[in-house]
Amino acid sequence: MQKARIKLASTQIEKINDVCDYISGIADKTGVEMRGPIPLPTKRLKVTTRKSPCGNGTATWERYEMRIHKRLIDLGIDERALRLVMRVPIPEGLNIEIEMIDG
Repeated sequence: MQKARIKLASTQIEKINDVCDYISGIADKTGVEMRGPIPLPTKRLKVTTRKSPCGNGTATWERYEMRIHKRLIDLGIDERALRLVMRVPIPEGLNIEIEMIDG
């Protein structure tokens, strides 16, 4: 049976959760088997900089962090469900990757 593996990645977790809910609604409507959303490890990008621009003064630091959240969804797919998944509204700043696998 053909399966679609959907990988979602974004810095804003609300956007990922909205798209996951939308895809699970499609799976309920079409009656296809769905596994997920499986949370993958969150990648943390950290940058540490000095507060003072010239380098003099006390050694105070600012720490910035950007988190990249990821989810994985497996859908046992038919043609109708695949068409609906391709029409999912994708918000700005969300990276989506759809891959067909044999399951």
